[in-house]
Amino acid sequence: MLLNPSLLAAGATSPTAADDIASGIDGVVRAASEGRMSTAVEIAVLLTVLSLLPAVLVTVTSFTRIVIVLSFVRRAIGVNELPPNPVILGLSLFLTAFVMAPVAERIHGQAWAPYKSGEMKADEAADVAWGQMRGFLVANTRQSELQLFADIAKLPPPPDGGELDLPIQVVVPAFVLSELKTAFQMGFLIFLPFLVIDLVISSILLSMGMFMLPPVLISTPLKILLFVLVDGWRLVCESLVTSFVTT
Repeated sequence: MLLNPSLLAAGATSPTAADDIASGIDGVVRAASEGRMSTAVEIAVLLTVLSLLPAVLVTVTSFTRIVIVLSFVRRAIGVNELPPNPVILGLSLFLTAFVMAPVAERIHGQAWAPYKSGEMKADEAADVAWGQMRGFLVANTRQSELQLFADIAKLPPPPDGGELDLPIQVVVPAFVLSELKTAFQMGFLIFLPFLVIDLVISSILLSMGMFMLPPVLISTPLKILLFVLVDGWRLVCESLVTSFVTT
């Protein structure tokens, strides 16, 4: 069966289709002229951000330090299965959200809200958002790590009396390296009192000649009791939250 070419031409150039195409083109042109991305581009950017969310969570938030220290606590007590991994990860996520809330509020108020209202272009909003995030990262990074990656990247020294505008490829790895160092330092301090308990219990059992009794059977309940009596989880969470600079 053959189709009438005139009908095809009429359908292809129908007023409704032409109006839809014209309105779509007009929307894209208007968004570009205002410095805003079209809806399709915004959706694509959002999906890209969601796919990169695990990497972002680990590299530019407080999650790394928190989850490592909580894992050290579980290991130091001597109960490797308690609390289970979902509990450790869940607590780490909520503590991360609590720590990062002031930064997220500033990014929303100074970058996202002006962009959505049309007061700021996309590139300007991105610069403001990165400026807020960079302030948090630099404030919680050791200067030695920043200097290390700045030297590796062969960046010029900052002007007299000024600060070097460090790029993302320098700030992020320096922050992660600093977080790992801080987390292991805090974990070492958490291990010390429990190590003393293990040494005392082992010495007592050896002096009593109880060579066949594993010291962990005696030290583990004592370590759990000590941790509960000093309200250890509250102290650890308080130390973690207050160890970050968010302003």
